[in-house]
Amino acid sequence: MIGLASLQAQSQSVAQNPAQPPADSASEAPRPPAAPQPDDAEGPVRSYEITFTPSGNADLDTALEGVSVMRRLRESVPTSAEGLVARALQDLGNFRTALRSEGYYGGTTRVTLAGQPPDAADLAPRLAAMGPEPVQVVVTAEPGPQYRISTATLRPAVPGTDIGEAGEVAGLSPGDPARAEAVNNAQETVLTRFRDAGHPFASVPRREITVDHDTKTMEVVYLVEPGPYARFAQPAVEGSENVDPELLRLASGVLAGEPYDPDELDRVRRDILALGVFGTVRARIGERLDPDGRLPVTFLVAERPFRAIGVTAGYETRFGPTLRAYWEHRNIFGAAERLRIEGEISRTTQRGISGTGYRLSTNLRQPWFAGLNATAVTELAVVRERLLAYDRDAILGSFSLERKINPRLTLSAGIAAEFGETSEVDQDLTYSLLSLPLGARYDNTDSVLDPSRGYRASLVAAPTLSLADSDAVFVRVRGVASTYFDLTGNKGSVLALRAGFGTLAGAQANEIPPHLRFYAGGGGSVRGYDFQSIGPRRRDGTPRGGLSLLEGSIELRQRISGPYGIAVFADAGSVGVDPLSGFGDIRVGVGVGFRYATAIGPIRADVAFPLSKIPGDAGYGLYVGIGQAF
Repeated sequence: MIGLASLQAQSQSVAQNPAQPPADSASEAPRPPAAPQPDDAEGPVRSYEITFTPSGNADLDTALEGVSVMRRLRESVPTSAEGLVARALQDLGNFRTALRSEGYYGGTTRVTLAGQPPDAADLAPRLAAMGPEPVQVVVTAEPGPQYRISTATLRPAVPGTDIGEAGEVAGLSPGDPARAEAVNNAQETVLTRFRDAGHPFASVPRREITVDHDTKTMEVVYLVEPGPYARFAQPAVEGSENVDPELLRLASGVLAGEPYDPDELDRVRRDILALGVFGTVRARIGERLDPDGRLPVTFLVAERPFRAIGVTAGYETRFGPTLRAYWEHRNIFGAAERLRIEGEISRTTQRGISGTGYRLSTNLRQPWFAGLNATAVTELAVVRERLLAYDRDAILGSFSLERKINPRLTLSAGIAAEFGETSEVDQDLTYSLLSLPLGARYDNTDSVLDPSRGYRASLVAAPTLSLADSDAVFVRVRGVASTYFDLTGNKGSVLALRAGFGTLAGAQANEIPPHLRFYAGGGGSVRGYDFQSIGPRRRDGTPRGGLSLLEGSIELRQRISGPYGIAVFADAGSVGVDPLSGFGDIRVGVGVGFRYATAIGPIRADVAFPLSKIPGDAGYGLYVGIGQAF
């Protein structure tokens, strides 16, 4: 056929990086020029200015400018007149590649230097003899019609090989523009399907590109090689000096015997990183299967400092400042056990200096406890609270097991005991509680402290037995969920929604210690209202707490400039006197906040106002902390 060109090229697949696609001269996307090198042309420096005449296709214009040596080196590497001509001639070839990368196989480009083509006779001496004014370089593209895909098919590189797992070519349909990026992306989709099906060494050793200039079409044939199906061998972990090898064998060994899956490999890599003892964890697969037909895997780790200290602070009106400090050892016994000792001092301005409270706790996390794929969490704490609703002095202890079902979902179960005394206006209570808390957490958000998309939810149900005189048995359930929408796609405007509920069933309110009842108001609840101020009250106006809770929030977070941002929000909440209603006296607070982004999370300062002020409350709330409100 007249005007028919058939182009073929071969490339090698690199096993260590199977995501790197091969390329060929017919569809290879243009690459930017290499790093600037000294210009070898002799003679005085010849300055120039370059202009790209718009072609009418923004993508093509960007591609042409991106491959231009003249544009890239104009300021960074001075050149002579002879060197300028050489650059122009080199760019003609680069522009041809850029045209083809966008599907313009019949297009042409023209370069003029002071109005002359770069191959004009004696052009360099004439440019050198010009005055001091820069040489005007003009690039003009005449793309012509954009070629289209006629067919895109798969064939086995070795006849008879089953390639059914690759399916059909995706993302490259008849009539689509014959762009290099689309051709390469379709190839990568084929390879991804093979890898997801357990073929780590899948490759496209060759592809055939046929361009028909008469019909302005391109035919693409991918010759694919799936490679062997593989299962993971027992992974090796290299780079650790102070962490128990048995722990690392357990943590990485969940891969052993499993079919090759890039996502599963990355999940285990992140699980090893989550042990907290390594600063980096990289996964490397072998270049070939081992003698048992398994795929070797090595995790390359680098240990981080094991000891850490930290301080955090917060403030809200009518509760006062809160200061927390901790000391942590992330490898206390050599098997990534994390011991954290933390102290907190809080002073509620509802009670003045007499309202100062504290909490001193120690928390030990032991991954792969007793060889199980679960983390044991042991905690002891001493608590003193002095609040408007009640006083409390208590000792707490708990033991639980946490199991990460997948990267987003974590389940937990345990046992907890608490012994203490509470004092309210109308009653004092000495209590002993034994509970069996069951919990679930789900989080697929993109950030812990500053989420912009996804959602998170948690639910805790704690059947509790009172060992005091009442012998009451009750169940406390608390759930909260939030979701985030990136309205602009660049985290400039984020809409955040939150909803929460709680219920206490099985006992009367006066049989349940006051700190387990539900309250609303304050930071993390309904901003604008005093801490614990929403809900049933006693005759003297102090909070009594209720048996059910409903809360909700909506917040719009807007970035203004650089690290600066603002937020506008509305919170609502109510506390009910029985376990199921939740709809007590609904209160709504509204406000505005300031945000300053830092490397660890946004610094937050919110001011909020109640829409229906409670007698005796401040009438506004100020809240300062690190991280978003929810």
